Amino acid sequence: LVQYLSAKIGIASERNLPELCRDTMPRPVSFGLWVQAEAIAVATDLAEFVGAAIALNLLFGVPLFTAGLMTAVVAFAILALQSRGYRRFELAIAAMLGLVLLGFLYDFVQIGVDASGFAAGLIPTFSGTDSVLLAVGILGATVRPHVVYLHSALTQSRVEARDESEKRELLRFGRADVMIAMGLAGVINMAMLVVAAGLFFNTGRTGIDSIEGAHAGLETLVGGGAALAFAVALLSSGLSSSSVGTYSGQVVMQGFIRRRIPLFLRRGLTMLPALVVLALGLDPTSTLVISQVVLSFGIPFALVPVILLTRRRDLMGGLVNRRATTAVASLVAGVIIALNGLLLYGTFFG
Repeated sequence: LVQYLSAKIGIASERNLPELCRDTMPRPVSFGLWVQAEAIAVATDLAEFVGAAIALNLLFGVPLFTAGLMTAVVAFAILALQSRGYRRFELAIAAMLGLVLLGFLYDFVQIGVDASGFAAGLIPTFSGTDSVLLAVGILGATVRPHVVYLHSALTQSRVEARDESEKRELLRFGRADVMIAMGLAGVINMAMLVVAAGLFFNTGRTGIDSIEGAHAGLETLVGGGAALAFAVALLSSGLSSSSVGTYSGQVVMQGFIRRRIPLFLRRGLTMLPALVVLALGLDPTSTLVISQVVLSFGIPFALVPVILLTRRRDLMGGLVNRRATTAVASLVAGVIIALNGLLLYGTFFG
């Protein structure tokens, strides 16, 4: 729903979300949204960069900081594809996402599924602040606020619609794209959770709390193939998401404040915090979880403007939200804000 509304903004208004925020909101509000969006971009890059470095460490045994430098080289190479045409960049990202899906599905099949336990696990339960922390982290990793900004820009620039009927047709295709993309993301997330539950919880290995431990557990209990698939999926996920995050940051800056910097410079600046984390030897798994939690706190700052803007007929024309759509989107925003609030309460008062 969130990504669908973002796509609708680009198609209906022919502007992206940051541009609409800049044009319709008071300057202090727009500036504040830009600052938090840039912070979210850094948190995104931190997570993906560290994740890719961990994967290289698992695959080749190189130290984490060296793996971070290797990740930087690969990230710049992927970004260079853009100069050869956006289509090649898209294909590279799609190929890496395919590896992520295949990697986790391979582990999923190797481990097997307890049908009754799987069904019971679809109902969310919280057993304390740690479980809320993980739930909020998963939420941030799935919705990804920076992609909300980017999606509105992609639909804005792909095809020029001449009238409302063509816009509706574009929106129909956009809805299908969102359903496919989020469906694949849901399958990947579900596969990861089932692998973790089936491999570690059901075998009594509940003390595993790091990516390195999960990799070692896969190798011991299932085999080297499963561990290799896990590491390759982690590497592909980190590199693809980080590259997308760089483009999102460019959309954010250009839309909110009408400024832009070269993509390679932005790429270098946003990877610095990750290199610092690796150089200091901070726990990479904890860093990943916290960065995803930060993303979850950024979701309302993207979602609430989306809801407010898509309900305005003067901006959306005939594609303005129906009341039911606005109500459901508001409910989603309320649930996300409530989860974030629950985490804060549990952290400081629980």
